[in-house]
Amino acid sequence: MAREFKTVGVVGLGTMGAGIVEVFARNGVDVVAVEVDGAALDKGRANLTASTDRAVARGKLDPADRDALHARVTFAVGLDALRDVDLAVEAVPERLDLKRRLLAELDRVCPPGAVLATNTSSLSVTEIAVATERPGQVIGLHFFNPAPVMRLVEVISTVVTAPEVARDVQSLCARLGKVGVSVTDRAGFIANALLFGYLNQAIGMYEAGYASREDIDAAMQQGHGLPMGPLTLLDLIGLDTAYQVLETMYQRGGHDRRHAAAPLLRQMVTAGLLGRKSGQGFYTYQAPGSSRLAPDDLTPVAGAEAGEPAPRTVGVVGSGTVATDVAEFLTAAGVDVVAVADPGGVPAAGPGDQAVRDQAVRDQAVRDLAAVDLVVVAGPSTAPVIDVAMATGRPADVVGLHFVGGPAAQARLVEVVRTVRTSPTAVRAAHQLCAALGRTAVTCGDRAGFIADALLLPYLNDAVRMLESNYSTADDIDAAMKLGCGYPAGPFELLDTVGLDVALAVQTAIHRELPEPGLAPAPLLRNLVTAGRLGRRTGGGFRDHAG
Repeated sequence: MAREFKTVGVVGLGTMGAGIVEVFARNGVDVVAVEVDGAALDKGRANLTASTDRAVARGKLDPADRDALHARVTFAVGLDALRDVDLAVEAVPERLDLKRRLLAELDRVCPPGAVLATNTSSLSVTEIAVATERPGQVIGLHFFNPAPVMRLVEVISTVVTAPEVARDVQSLCARLGKVGVSVTDRAGFIANALLFGYLNQAIGMYEAGYASREDIDAAMQQGHGLPMGPLTLLDLIGLDTAYQVLETMYQRGGHDRRHAAAPLLRQMVTAGLLGRKSGQGFYTYQAPGSSRLAPDDLTPVAGAEAGEPAPRTVGVVGSGTVATDVAEFLTAAGVDVVAVADPGGVPAAGPGDQAVRDQAVRDQAVRDLAAVDLVVVAGPSTAPVIDVAMATGRPADVVGLHFVGGPAAQARLVEVVRTVRTSPTAVRAAHQLCAALGRTAVTCGDRAGFIADALLLPYLNDAVRMLESNYSTADDIDAAMKLGCGYPAGPFELLDTVGLDVALAVQTAIHRELPEPGLAPAPLLRNLVTAGRLGRRTGGGFRDHAG
């Protein structure tokens, strides 16, 4: 039978610590909430009160239950208040030296049989545990913010954690209404190891001037249904926290460049631009701690493209199913469409009569597109738009349109892809067309994956690498990203839906343009595609699908 934890101590009452106190007290556990001094204790008490009052105001918590919750919490200054607890959880800042010192003190103060837990999100639980005389009773208990809402808890065992400790803590997670995912002590565990590579790549994309902060965030929210764009999420997490997590994972994870913090991130932290808590990060906020945006020099001017008339006649270039789908959608929306086979796919030269036929195809395309207002290249995110643009004979008027998230009629987001030859007028006209179609449009350059797939696919590839290393299961990885990060689908659910062959093609194109080891398609992904396990449409991918 699993051990019952009757009294729990929580050390550190910031946003996360106060949230952990609330989780325990909501579920009938007596809590001793500890801070270093009276001022910090008062702030922690205020954090708990504000959270529970919000829950009452939103109808998520009955007033009587709120009062009972608070009655279960004892606030105290100093660790001596933890002499009778069954479990002590630290939630202090993410610094190894601080956590090691604190665990050593908890080891001295807490009863011999008490379990000691660290809420670290990326540090080595083993290095923290060995600072105590009871490393077998030390475990990682990683809650996600906001702790009362997010259902995931990563339960991290070290090589010396006693099996019964891990079992008892898993039972405690179930009692708290949480899903406990068991993992071993590896940099970033599951969720952060996958999340922060993606966030770091988004910073690099913004730093390079490839797309605006608003367009990067919109691409992931509108295109892939994520609850928050990456740069907005970084502001919420805190840029200093993100930098610390990335630095730790880079050092502990074998110097993977996916986790080498983007230079811009370090510069912003040094400048004190830490996100919401400082009032400015990637965005500017009305006040420190506020979630409300304030206009700044980078805020787009509303209606900036309103003066550009929506194109009435559009040339759609492409020969695949995507081009056909886009042409049919535009036609159904009342746009006059001139459909042209992809002249960029014709070989540049050939022997004898073949070269003449190739040139004839290009010449015909130029004639067909002569009278349209805008030329659109419709295709997958793997195809360079510039190749087709040059073959049309009017590259200044050519943009790529990539409908993200499904067929054109269902997609909410359109990536407007500009080449080095695309004119500003053509970009504005494309935005007006998207607005007339009721779609959100973002602008990006002509690179493999554009914005949405260039950020999504490496994250999916990282998940496959995690699976093939036997670090965790597909079910636990999916659960970690859905319950810990609020994603609408886990990476393996998404891969089976998108198609493993599609994912492989996009990741291969990304790696071809940026040949870094961390972007190479995972061998397991290649092997499944070779074996014909392409996902739902073939009846099996990472999972079997009946019917």
